[in-house]
Amino acid sequence: MRILLVEDDPKIASFILKGLRAEGFAVDHSADGEQGLDLALTEPYAAVVVDVMLPKLNGLDLIQTLRREKVNTPVIVLSARGTVEDRVKGLQTGADDYLAKPFAFSELLARIQALIRRHTEAPEPTRLSLADLSMNLLTREVFREDRRIELQPLEFSLLEYLLRNAGRVVSKTMIMENVWDYHFDPQTNVVESRIYKLREKIDKDHPVKLIHTVRGVGYVLKASD
Repeated sequence: MRILLVEDDPKIASFILKGLRAEGFAVDHSADGEQGLDLALTEPYAAVVVDVMLPKLNGLDLIQTLRREKVNTPVIVLSARGTVEDRVKGLQTGADDYLAKPFAFSELLARIQALIRRHTEAPEPTRLSLADLSMNLLTREVFREDRRIELQPLEFSLLEYLLRNAGRVVSKTMIMENVWDYHFDPQTNVVESRIYKLREKIDKDHPVKLIHTVRGVGYVLKASD
């Protein structure tokens, strides 16, 4: 899932970016309100985290514009102003949640996850599976048959993306933009490298291979050849 963070404080932005990426989110970051608004209007995000005091366009005006343009992406406001009046104003502007600074990352993460659950039409699954491969999104455990597979966080995110798109061919560009946090560089082989390592853990020693290469296009997770 991709999150948009609009925060001009470098230390706070770095803190949030590091935390969200460690939890498997892809995150776009903007340090000013105008660029943040442009991104929120043109890119599909699971949620937006926005500071109030921003250069060029403040966070509340950003949210008002989003709602005026019928963008219903869930938004959580971050602000050093934590009075009841400030929270009420933020929510009346169109925000879905309001978190006063300073805050614990665990609370921000829980609020983001709750917002995403509430704004998803279908309940967010807790398990993903294909054939004898299963992934528990809550415990972050992966099994092939009865054998537990240990994955690094990035490998887990890559496999989760493939499972969510099982049976669908996904390009290297799509993988880069949804699993990593930067746009596709045709000169890099980072996707091929990670797919190779994931295959070694998922498909090795199994007669039925699940990760397939579609030459010139990308990859697909499926149980058939």
